[in-house]
Amino acid sequence: MTILNKIKWVLGILMIFVLIIATNLIDRNNFLRVRDSVTSIYEDRLVVKDIIYEIARYLQEKELAMVRKDSTFYTGRTMVIDDKIQNLMLRYQETKLTKEEAKVFGELKGNLVKLEAQETKFVESGKTQKELLQSSINDINENLYDLSQIQLSEGNRQMNISKKAVDAVELFTQLEIYVLIVLAILIQIIVIYDPKNSDEK
Repeated sequence: MTILNKIKWVLGILMIFVLIIATNLIDRNNFLRVRDSVTSIYEDRLVVKDIIYEIARYLQEKELAMVRKDSTFYTGRTMVIDDKIQNLMLRYQETKLTKEEAKVFGELKGNLVKLEAQETKFVESGKTQKELLQSSINDINENLYDLSQIQLSEGNRQMNISKKAVDAVELFTQLEIYVLIVLAILIQIIVIYDPKNSDEK
């Protein structure tokens, strides 16, 4: 095998090698986007949706106790609920928050602190603070509703990101096939073409 033939083979193999590396890097990037998007949908959206539901459930229990004027609730059960809500808020805080979500979450934290203070006054004042207490509960419910809407829109956004990444993978897979066909033809031409024989003719 002449040096020219060796160079041809090396060039042909290098072209295939470069193509394989380039396509693998593109595919890897797209798969990482899909994985991150799916992880975000679960960890930062579905888990948070469950946290919001749990907080709303505990808030409903507080509202029911207020309507029934249940004094035993405020001497025992309310502290247990406050601890559970606090743990849920800490779990929520560990997720990836968007700018808008962080703002609403901050309002929710402030409203929960305000609610606890008003519950203490509600018990001490002989139930004369009912309107203020109801107002705080309404504010928290509004915060929870806003946060649940954010989960929907963010989940939808993440789904669109993963869909675009999957579409890109499909497109590049098609392109890879065409480029491989073209390269195979080029390599055949490079390997088969012999300049000496063409000169002789």
